[in-house]
Amino acid sequence: MNRRVKRKVVKYRSLRGKEETCDDEEGLEEVVGLPIERIVDWTSLPHDTVIALFGLLDYRDRARLASVCQTWRSLGASPCLWKSLDIRAHSLDYTKATYLAHKCCKLERLRFRGAVAASAIVGLQAGELKDLSGDNCRDLTDASLSMLGARHGALESLQLGPDCDRITSDAIRVVALCCPLLKRLRLMGVREVDGDAIGALARHCPNLSDLGLIDCAIIDESKLPLATNLQFLSVAGIRNVHWNAIAQTLTKLTSLVALDVSRTDITPSAANRLLSMESLKVLCALNCSNLEDVSGSVFYSPKKKVLFARFTDIMQGLAVLASKASADNKEGGMLVWCQHGWRQDEKNCLELFHWTEWVLSHALLRIADSNIPGLDSFWLKQGTSTLLSLIKSSQEDVQERAATALATFVVTEDVNANVDQDRAEAVMHGGGISLLLDLAKSRREGVQSEAAKAIANLSVNGEVAKAVALEGGISILAALSRSPNRWVAEEAAGGLWNLSVGEEHKGAIAEAGGIKALVELVLKWPHGGDGVLERAAGALANLAADDKCSMEVALAGGVKALVTLARFCQHEGVQEQAARALANLAAHGDSNGNNAAVGQEPGALEALVKLTFSVNEGVRQEAAGALWNLSFDDRNREAIAAAGGVEALVSLAQSCSTGSHGLQERAAGALWGLSVSEANSIAIGREGGVAPLITLAYSEAEDVHETAAGALWNLAFNSGNAWRIVEEGGVRALVHLCSSSGSKMARFMAALALAYMFDGRMDSVAAGATLCENVSKGGGLDGARRLALRHIESFIDAFSNQHDLILASTSSSSAALMAVADSARIQEAGHLRCSGSEIGRFVTMLKNGSSVLRACAAFAILQFTMPGGRHAIHHAILLHKAGAGRVLRAVAAAATVPATPPLQAKIFARIVLRNLEQCPTEVHN
Repeated sequence: MNRRVKRKVVKYRSLRGKEETCDDEEGLEEVVGLPIERIVDWTSLPHDTVIALFGLLDYRDRARLASVCQTWRSLGASPCLWKSLDIRAHSLDYTKATYLAHKCCKLERLRFRGAVAASAIVGLQAGELKDLSGDNCRDLTDASLSMLGARHGALESLQLGPDCDRITSDAIRVVALCCPLLKRLRLMGVREVDGDAIGALARHCPNLSDLGLIDCAIIDESKLPLATNLQFLSVAGIRNVHWNAIAQTLTKLTSLVALDVSRTDITPSAANRLLSMESLKVLCALNCSNLEDVSGSVFYSPKKKVLFARFTDIMQGLAVLASKASADNKEGGMLVWCQHGWRQDEKNCLELFHWTEWVLSHALLRIADSNIPGLDSFWLKQGTSTLLSLIKSSQEDVQERAATALATFVVTEDVNANVDQDRAEAVMHGGGISLLLDLAKSRREGVQSEAAKAIANLSVNGEVAKAVALEGGISILAALSRSPNRWVAEEAAGGLWNLSVGEEHKGAIAEAGGIKALVELVLKWPHGGDGVLERAAGALANLAADDKCSMEVALAGGVKALVTLARFCQHEGVQEQAARALANLAAHGDSNGNNAAVGQEPGALEALVKLTFSVNEGVRQEAAGALWNLSFDDRNREAIAAAGGVEALVSLAQSCSTGSHGLQERAAGALWGLSVSEANSIAIGREGGVAPLITLAYSEAEDVHETAAGALWNLAFNSGNAWRIVEEGGVRALVHLCSSSGSKMARFMAALALAYMFDGRMDSVAAGATLCENVSKGGGLDGARRLALRHIESFIDAFSNQHDLILASTSSSSAALMAVADSARIQEAGHLRCSGSEIGRFVTMLKNGSSVLRACAAFAILQFTMPGGRHAIHHAILLHKAGAGRVLRAVAAAATVPATPPLQAKIFARIVLRNLEQCPTEVHN
């Protein structure tokens, strides 16, 4: 450590509390508590030691350490550290490749993704490249592949796929001419491989022993016998061929040790012919329908051959090959299968075992991808255990593919992310969770990504999610979500998203630093990382539903991050989750300040209003839900209206009658929240908001009943809106809710809306208006009034036990009153919060000439003052200010005839007076 760095770290506090700086060695020893000679000077380490340490790090950490000093920068660029490179997670262009060229002169192994990276690889100037593997090569052209072959003549292994449908035989011939050392060639999804291409490979690549022509549309198999050294061949996924003819051709490959015909139409006779080959030891025939339908027609000796099919014991076959490969590797000798068993010879069994693992992992992944029905038994009995075995492979690409297959086969329906419970729990019971978590801790980012994806998908199952949490998976995923590799971070965030569904996991995610990591992800990938952003926002949305976690989200900068997504991101999935997260943050208005904080964040309310016009229903639904929750704050409510929220939400309500119940509920709920303000209520009525709310009142969903009734109740407070409700046929809609909804809250608020409409205040508006045809035919305004009052009375009767009422009228005991209160109480009504004007209207209604309205007013005030209600004290204060005590005592003392509505008003008034007496003393002062 040089002196400059020492001066940065030797600040300490003296006994006087003053910060001092020490530059000498004695002071340094006092600060760190160690003799100066024991402090390691890392820059003085031997160069070979530093290079060995660098070799244990990934590319990014290596680059960070290389920036420490000039010596380490030089050592970090040592070609021996750059023999293998995985750039699948990076966008490689020619400029970047040229910049890396001085490090890659000794590069031997390279993995890339996409056609753009393939074209840029030549800039690496990796003349010694031996192993080249490309994913997602759909756009790879003949020109790019020919250039790769021409510039890398030392290639020994080339793997490309899947879906290389732009590659033709022309490029294969160029590769054959330019890469004479080629030993392995695996091409997936090539459109055509003609005889000339196969002949060129046979002539110019004498060392070619492993050939894979997988999912190719057309193959001229007649030239395959020219490849006399071919030991491993895969023609998996080839269709529309004559298998008896192909089997005859393949028997001429006298060196062929292993053959893959998975997912083909091979016939039993062709399979038997192939199994009769003396050289062939392994035949992989997974998901071959012709064999599985008549499996007894395939004859083979398990002691002499290994057949991998759905009707054979796959694990037993793998165990046989593994034992021979282990002996091969341990003894340093070579084993080969002969007629009477295995014997030591020149053939490499370890290579055969590795090929088998690769083929099985590929076959199982393709089967999982296709989501073929009717395979439950196979996956539970054989598929799961095979994939878990492949997870432990020494080959990185096999591990990746097995993890991907585990992530894929458990998902039975992509759109709704449905996970098969039995398959997920089979992975768990097979020890798969610990295996995947160990894999996720790997230094290799490709393996990390696929392992995290598997954990994420499996965690949709609640039992598996608990197992992941118990085995430390939350900490591992939180750490991976900080990865600079976007694919790793994306899958880890997906895992946290699924785990955060469980209430029991939210606290653990917060403790593991997951909330901060997720917020940092949102800030880190503001553009071009839609998958990361959607998963991170989804996880934050789940976490924000918890009161404590919501505060941590806000402290970590989550409000600003989520608002930024809602404002600027164009991806619908991200918009939906960001809006949902903001809705959940705003849902804790009584316990923290997040509701106000979201509303005060610049552009937040405008962005949410804009999202209500999205073409995506999920985005509209979550945006409306966020505005609903935010409208509980007085300042937010007016700011939403100022941002065009009234017009937007009325438009949404008008268009959502055929939408989902969730969208209907939130659209009506947002209007309910805005309509708390009388100015907003008038604006909603003026903009045409009454008619769509009446339509929603006829919904089949009880949640929609509640929000529609709540909005109409608020709107009915204004006499002009009350008349609009009458004109639009709202009386019958409210009567329908009041009498037949399965929600007590919906029935209650519908009754209150009807009471507002017919307590006499609307008469002045109605006097100068012309009745519409529907109202006239229904008996006019008087007919509507009688209909409303009749159903209000029926509603109150439904919550009135006549025996208890009569007993309470003749007894002064509190027990009798409590019995009536228990029968009348609507538990959810305790969450309603009324304004002073509304409480004053109910107090006035207690003096109304209609006994039904007096009973309704007393019933409502009873609900709002019940002990334990969230806003009971607030309502008690408002009642005191409105002088309700005198009116309530007058109603309670009125002479009544037993079992009539006035009796209900009398007893309810007595209960309210008792409730007010139980409020804290300061309420009455």
